[in-house]
Amino acid sequence: MQRNSVGYTVGFAAAICLVASLFVSGSAVALKDLQDANKAADKQKKVLVVAGFLAEGDSPPNEEVQVLFDDNVIPRVVDMSTGEFADDAVDPSVYDARKAAKDSSLSFEVDDNAAKVSRMPNHHVIYEVRDEGGALEKVILPIHGPGLWSTLYGFIAVGPDGNTIDGITFYEHAETPGLGGEVDNVRWKGLWKDRKVYTDDGSVGIRVKKGTAGPPEDDPYNVDGLSGATITSNGVTFTMQFWLGDDGFGPFLSKNVRGS
Repeated sequence: MQRNSVGYTVGFAAAICLVASLFVSGSAVALKDLQDANKAADKQKKVLVVAGFLAEGDSPPNEEVQVLFDDNVIPRVVDMSTGEFADDAVDPSVYDARKAAKDSSLSFEVDDNAAKVSRMPNHHVIYEVRDEGGALEKVILPIHGPGLWSTLYGFIAVGPDGNTIDGITFYEHAETPGLGGEVDNVRWKGLWKDRKVYTDDGSVGIRVKKGTAGPPEDDPYNVDGLSGATITSNGVTFTMQFWLGDDGFGPFLSKNVRGS
């Protein structure tokens, strides 16, 4: 076949595409375990940050993250239909609640809600931090809800009274940098500390308001709004109302943390 023929050109291009696709797919398979390990380590880092064992921006090697996590954080499994512990139900080290929520045999439907959560996994993994005497210092809960362009996934830490917020962080979203992306701003996340979750009647009071909130002691249920990002701010409020309410971790906190 002549090199300048149409057949040769098409065949050569097809061969190059085939080799390239095999290389890309092979690389993806070979790197999958490493990617999964990095993703798991990143989530552990976020738990450690909101728990106070890492500072924002710290990035130790995965091996150090694992040791720090194992030494300080206790994963627990919660039955989301009852709010009770169910530590024997799943292995928290490998359980994927997001994947479970997509499986009708591993999840259940929830009523329409502003957080746009349609299905609840039967189980969720939460994290406890205890002092040397075994007393609970804080509990860290996974949360997710709507932003403008994406779903925001993160963690919120609540103190031993089950009502005082100790910290918040997000580990995955695609919000606009400088606007909704300010959920990653260290200063803004610091405004959540010492705010209160529940009002006197037991309803979820914490919210992101439009404008500036006062200090926690004077304005315990409000956090500064994100300038120019009303939809993301509202999404964070909806997320708090759902996950800290009766359809989320409210029953768990009531039975196992608040008043215990």
